[in-house]
Amino acid sequence: MPVTSPSSSILVEVDGPVCRVVMNRSKSLNALNLELMDTMAVVMRNISNDDSIRCVVLSGAGDHFMAGGDIKHFGARLEAVPDRTAFRHEIEAMINGFHETVIHMRAMPKPIIASVRGAVAGAGVSIMLACDLVVAAESSFYTLAYCHLGTSPDGGSTFSLPRATGMKRAMEIALLGDRFDVATAERWGLVNRVVGDGELDMETETLAARLAAGPTHAYAHTKALMNESLSNTLHQQLDAETLAFADCAVTDDFNEGVTAFNAKRKPEFKGR
Repeated sequence: MPVTSPSSSILVEVDGPVCRVVMNRSKSLNALNLELMDTMAVVMRNISNDDSIRCVVLSGAGDHFMAGGDIKHFGARLEAVPDRTAFRHEIEAMINGFHETVIHMRAMPKPIIASVRGAVAGAGVSIMLACDLVVAAESSFYTLAYCHLGTSPDGGSTFSLPRATGMKRAMEIALLGDRFDVATAERWGLVNRVVGDGELDMETETLAARLAAGPTHAYAHTKALMNESLSNTLHQQLDAETLAFADCAVTDDFNEGVTAFNAKRKPEFKGR
């Protein structure tokens, strides 16, 4: 079964080995609500299980990537559920649903590119950090913003930020909630490439095509190794590298890579 979206809050387009996922709430700057959250979890899980997809591109509809959570929803629920214990349970269930998406993205055995324009705020930063590579338009801007609502971050940003920027910078981003531009985001290690606004789609497609034509099995192991390295000891990491390399060495892509190298030609990987 081809990957599809169960709701209009997420658009999915599969073009050969590339799957484009678009957060589709442009009138709300793609703010994260329950429908978007649940749909994203389903879509990311299904993409993970589809071996024909070799690269994913995540973007937001309209002029923005994602401007955080849907604050209007929080306001409505605060009024509807005055009991704080009940409200707490509701919030926990909601956040766990969001975290399911992040887990699927991190564990997905194929690279995810975030194609970013406009506002990237709150949960949008968390979602962007859960991607493997980020291509950003030069007019994009960023803020973690949670502190302005009187809450702490979610979506794995407290895991990703210190590892991307260092602890002191992560504290600054989280505790002050200041807005910063794309040049700063690049300097702090949050984005990989900055391009002109009109070049974002082309640059993203070029990178996606390159990854989709790469050694998919090796990419899956590389991604897992990088993520595991954050909690492994050196010896655990070396053991994991041994097993991963050996697993790759029995694939057709490894055979092709070695053959192409010795023949001094460009390899043609098939993802198996």
